[in-house]
Amino acid sequence: MSSTVLARKWRPKTFAALVGQDHVVRALTHALQRRRLHHAYLFTGTRGVGKTTIARILAKSLNCTGPDGQGDITAEPCGVCQACTEIDAGRFVDYIELDAASNRGVDDMTRLLEQAVYKPTAGRFKVYMIDEVHMLSNHAFNAMLKTLEEPPQQVMFVLATTDPQKVPVTVLSRCLQFALKSMPAGAVAQHLAQVLQAEAVEFEPAALQALGRAARGSMRDALSLTDQAIAFNDGRVTLDAVRQMLGAVDSGYLFDLLRALAAADAAALLRLAESMDQRGLSLPQALEELAALLQRIATLQVLPQALDDADPDAAALRELAAAYAPETLQLAYSMVLHGRGELGLAPDALCGFSMVLLRLLSFAPLATAGAARHLDAPAPAVRAPAAVGAAEAAPRHADAREPAAQPRRSAPSEADAEPEPEPEPEPAAQAVCEPAPAARIEPAVAAVPEPVERREAAAPGAVPAAAPGVPQHDWPELARELPLVALARSLALQSEWVGEQDGAWVLRVPSEQYTRAGALEKVQAALSERLGRELRLRVEVGAVRDTAQLRAAALRAQRQQQAEQAIAADPLVRQLVDELGAQIVPGSVQPLDG
Repeated sequence: MSSTVLARKWRPKTFAALVGQDHVVRALTHALQRRRLHHAYLFTGTRGVGKTTIARILAKSLNCTGPDGQGDITAEPCGVCQACTEIDAGRFVDYIELDAASNRGVDDMTRLLEQAVYKPTAGRFKVYMIDEVHMLSNHAFNAMLKTLEEPPQQVMFVLATTDPQKVPVTVLSRCLQFALKSMPAGAVAQHLAQVLQAEAVEFEPAALQALGRAARGSMRDALSLTDQAIAFNDGRVTLDAVRQMLGAVDSGYLFDLLRALAAADAAALLRLAESMDQRGLSLPQALEELAALLQRIATLQVLPQALDDADPDAAALRELAAAYAPETLQLAYSMVLHGRGELGLAPDALCGFSMVLLRLLSFAPLATAGAARHLDAPAPAVRAPAAVGAAEAAPRHADAREPAAQPRRSAPSEADAEPEPEPEPEPAAQAVCEPAPAARIEPAVAAVPEPVERREAAAPGAVPAAAPGVPQHDWPELARELPLVALARSLALQSEWVGEQDGAWVLRVPSEQYTRAGALEKVQAALSERLGRELRLRVEVGAVRDTAQLRAAALRAQRQQQAEQAIAADPLVRQLVDELGAQIVPGSVQPLDG
């Protein structure tokens, strides 16, 4: 390898070699080709995105004479003429780079403007590049205003800044502005792969993705980190070495954290936090990557087709997408972001990180149907709130005193007459949910719960059902119609009707978190008003199989599948695929009815 650092060796020398700034390249290329040049340009953007590089390429384009010395202004500088080589080497007399941070006074600006009136010495244009222009003093800005507005014919100003808000509007109005974009991590990784292949350095693609994320949009930072990774691991760029160098967090830790949250396992959360701290991992970065992971899971819930099956994390992402409710992910994402901002105020990083995890556990209803819960001790059934006079559960027996107010069940089918043996479920009081893959959720038309009589026979101690033959309401449909918001609506939509005990309806919820903040009382009041009589509710914690939310999710999945099948079977689409090799973009098909 050359002793020149990668960031300098691989600095782009033409517009074609620039990465991620196509909008700027397009505008400057057209301006050069049509000779419609402005006298002052302002490039803004974070560090390492190409502001100075574009200024040098623009200076070469204006002064290039071609290999034969007869060339003119061009959008593709030759790179071999005297002007091109001297600008690349930093010694072209008519290209002046000025650091405004160290030359910020009015006297410095006055000397520069005095030289601007003279014609170029060796090139066509005299180009002044003022870096970090926002650092100039107010007097310096005022001194350059007139010259910046009406410079000599063969003088061009190129200003660059990372903080355009500090540049006076009088200067902004005299410049043609270009906002340079931060580099996407994928584009950075792709460019690093090309560089390392040319440098004959062995690398792992996953390591380049990690470097791209760590660079935070800066190609220069990415190349500098790559240099560091090569030295750190003796000439090879591997994922383990990059993570160790950056103090980055293994994605396995993040998945384990989310599984522990879904299982409401506080001990496991704290053990993971201590393990991460002992390994010297960056806990602030862990929160950032946890937020990014939550975003990926939320995206997967609404666009399942967007997940690449080749992704090594695909199985874990699908597992967590089934384990969390969409509103829970939104709440968790917000809490992680706020926790990241508060981390600097904590006594130490581990303390702040642990409190963020415990806050997630305390405030968010984290487990849903389909989440595997592994609790250290059985969780007692949730008692009814004192506001509605609930007491200890009395001996359970069938009660049909209010036949018109009980949830309606579908009539048993012929298959229900002789049910197949089922494994005995855990008692409801233990609140243990068995893992239920999302793929097993049936469409909404088939999402009818099994008769309560069968549950009673299969699970001793379960709440008895209403008397046979009594007309009943369909609880998921009734819950969906109740005028509720926030946590109370989540309780209604994610609960399952179990039976009736002593005149009180018993609902099963996946987590006791749903009953907080007076949610149960609000559901009870809305239900009583809806049915026209006073009604009491009790809740127990356990696995749910028939809720309004599960029915809605199954219906959405069914509609999505039907829409995709309809598009795939369309004659015109099939013709485009067969004859032209067209492809249906994953995630682009959406059902018309939502």
